[in-house]
Formats: sequence, structure tokens, C-alpha cells
Amino acid sequence: MPVAALHAPDDVYNAREHGLTGNGRTNDQAALAALVAQLGAAYAKDRRPRVIYCPPGEYLIADATTVWASGVSLTGAGAGATRFVLANPGARNAVVALARYNEQLDGAAAERPLSDCMFASFEVDGARVELPKYDTHAKALDLQYMVRPMFRELHIHDTAATGLGCDHLQDGTIQGVIADRCGRLNSGREPGGAGIGIGVGGWGPIERLDIIDCIATGNARHGIFVELQQGKKHRPRGIKILGCHCVDNRYGISDWGAEGLLVASCILCENHEIGFDVSADSVAGVAGRGGTLSECLVDGNGRDGVTIGNTRGPYTVRANRISYNGRHGYYQHNSKDDPTPAREIVIEANDIWKNGIDGVHLGAPTIDASIVHNRIRNNGRRVPGNVSRGGPGVSYTPNGLCDAEAHWPVDAHKGKTLLVAGMTAIVASNREQELHLLPCRPGAPTAWERHPPSERTPYLLRDEASRVRAGIALAAPVSGAWIRGNRVWDNQDRCTQTHALWTAEGVSCEDCRIED
Repeated sequence: MPVAALHAPDDVYNAREHGLTGNGRTNDQAALAALVAQLGAAYAKDRRPRVIYCPPGEYLIADATTVWASGVSLTGAGAGATRFVLANPGARNAVVALARYNEQLDGAAAERPLSDCMFASFEVDGARVELPKYDTHAKALDLQYMVRPMFRELHIHDTAATGLGCDHLQDGTIQGVIADRCGRLNSGREPGGAGIGIGVGGWGPIERLDIIDCIATGNARHGIFVELQQGKKHRPRGIKILGCHCVDNRYGISDWGAEGLLVASCILCENHEIGFDVSADSVAGVAGRGGTLSECLVDGNGRDGVTIGNTRGPYTVRANRISYNGRHGYYQHNSKDDPTPAREIVIEANDIWKNGIDGVHLGAPTIDASIVHNRIRNNGRRVPGNVSRGGPGVSYTPNGLCDAEAHWPVDAHKGKTLLVAGMTAIVASNREQELHLLPCRPGAPTAWERHPPSERTPYLLRDEASRVRAGIALAAPVSGAWIRGNRVWDNQDRCTQTHALWTAEGVSCEDCRIED
């Protein structure tokens, strides 16, 4: 092979040689937009993809967003070395992303997709984008309808909305992406606000997409989520999420409208509400169905480990560790008023232990559920009842409360709501005289919305828990269920799990088989 063949080919364009400075002061947006347009036009003529290489440096992208083009890839020298800094000092109402191609503004569609684009080996800092109100397009990457896209080894952080927020990705891969503290301007209840958010449904019944080995931490709403987009007819199958870490988000991973989503070998820990969620809270109002959650660690989440609702099913939760969550390990419920039963829910071979209330709680109707071969033990850690005190011995830290006169059982207040000085916080865990609190919002350094309360300030620990804390709780009509082969027990010195299997008064169990 000739030595010349080892050098960068003609189709790799050094950004420094085409008007970008990378000095952190000069606005490089116009030069980037011009280069993308030039290379996109060349690709349209000869169908040969081009690559923009940005050497180490800080590239300021200010006051406007670059509309991307097919056949143009953007690569750097690695996160930290090549940094894109988004800002809008000259246009405070401007939504600035690094790259945009969407249906509403740019005519993106299945008939007009972006093809053969890669984004790899750089960092995007969105901390300098300030807006008068939240806008879902204030992302790092805002792209729709892509064919053969690849996102690899990116670090995206501090964006006003979702970090990597791309929809309708066919034959795509998202690998090794770190997304943290995204959704700065999202209250936690508005659309988006995720580390990685993927809209689905634009390609029909199949969208082939892999999300692999990504890390999402401290994001305002979701770590990773897939969401059926409004007006799309098909919940697509073909999406899998493998080996990802989702910690300190409001929700870890959410399935809000896929068909047959596969989630495996993920870490879903210390999210503020739920580790893994299936619900109809999406813009389309449709929950996922037919998916599988397997071999994941679902631990220490503020409310529930796994919640499934608003789905007609089926869904399978298999071989996971579901532990130390503040309320239920597994929670079947409907977040919207929906009387339709979920069919063929499978909860199999999971290790479910030391959750705040019930190990498994069926709070919405089910048909033909299978709860089989699980190990369920030592749940019900949350002791019911409110606690209130103030005065001598009460003090506060940035992430906790100390009460020198308390004698609390360990984790007896797990998942409870703390009210003090007009602020609220969720108890992550407790020792005999100390509460450890979740941050006031994902990614925050402290549990308090303002400064920590002063010493002696009165507090109230509010509890909504029932006095029943079961291994398996049936609190809604159940038909055709198999509850077999589970081992349910409590081997603690201070037993907290009040029942192995409990059925609420008036709840019907028709044609069920309950054994062992």
C-alpha cells in the first residue's frame, strides 16, 4: 500500500482550513454552516459522503443553528479536546443547536431524509444558551428522519432541552454517548428534557436502532427515552437499549410508545422517581407494549423500581435485581384514567428486595399475568406514620437532615417526603439520626431549592404508606393470573414485610392459579 494512502483522503476536510478558528472567541457558526452547505451540495452531485474534521480547540457556535445536509459527517479529536460551545449572546430568543434538520422548519420527511451522517468524538456544552422560556428544540443535536446515522463517543451536557434529541432513525447506532445535566430549563414535567430522547414512528412498523453503552446522568426528565410522536400510526419495533447507565434523572429509561423494545444489562439507579417506566405520558398519549426488561440493576430509585401502565400488554420483566427503591419494587398502575386491563404481563425470575413498601404491587387491572419464580424478601422497609420535630438537636446539611434525639430504624423513612421551611425533598435513605436526601432536581448539588434551613427549624416527614407492606400485593382486579413458584420471605432481625401475598378487600381474583 502506498504511504500516501495512509494520509487523510480528499473527502476529509480540516475545519481550520475552511474558516473555523476554534479559539473560543470567534463565532464559528457561519463558517461551519457554509462548509456543511458546500459539502452537502457536493454529496448531492456525486453521492460520495464527506467528513469535517475539527482539530482540538473550542469552537463557539453562537446565535444561529446550522441546518445539516446529507452525506456530511462531523468528527473531532475526542471529548474535551474538540469542544463546541453553544451560546446566544446576540439573540436571546434564538434557539441554538449544533445541528438541525426537522420536519417543521426544514421539511424533513421519510421522502427527504438525512443520509450517511456521523457525529463522533467531540463535546457539546450548552450552558451558555439562555431563553425566556423553555423550548424543546434547544438541544445539542436536533435531527429528524435519518438513514444510517451514527452518534459515537460524544459528551453532551448542560443543554436547555434534551441533549441528543433525534427522531426517526433508520439503521442507526448511538454508542458511547455521555449526556449529563441536560434539560436545564425543563421543570421536570414538560416534554423532552432528556439526556438521549428518540422520537419514533416515522418509518412505519420497523425502525432499526441500537443505543449501546451510553451514560445519562442528572438530566431533568429522562435519562434515555423512546417516544411515539404525535400523529404517527405505528408503534415501531426494532429498537434496543443495551449496557447503559442512567443515574440521577427523574426517570431512568422510559418506553412511551415503542413496540417490542428490548432493554438489557442496564444500570438504573438513584433516579428521582422511577428506574424503568412504561406509560402513556408521551405527546401521543400511547404507552409501549411487547417489550422486555432483562438483567438490569434497578436500585435506590426515589419512588418505584419498575412501573408499567396504560398498556394493553404484553410486557416482560425478567431476571433483574430490583432493590432499595423508595416505594414499590414493581408497580402496575395507570398514570391516566384508563380502565383497560393490561394483558400478559410477565414478572419472572427477578430478585426483589428491601423496597420501601411492596415488592410487587398490582394497582391496575391485569389479565393473564404471570408472576413466577421470583425471590421476594425483606420489603416494606418504610415504617408508616408521619414524624415531626424541631428545636435543639435538629440541623441541616446540603444533602440531609440530622436529629440528635431520633432513634429511627434504618431506612424506615425511605421514599417519604420531607417538608421544611416551605421546601420539599425525597428521602433516599436514613440512619438512626440522619436522613440522606435526593437532590432538589436531577443534577443539582444540593437537596434544597434554596439554602439549607437553619438549625432548629421544624420538619415534617410525611408518609402516604399503607400499614400493609407485602411481598406481592393484589390491589386491583386480577383475571387468569399464575402466581407460582415464588419464594417470598423476611429474614431480618426486625421484620418489615407484613404479608407474603395480600389481596385488598373487595378485589376479585378470577380463574387464577396461586401456588407455593
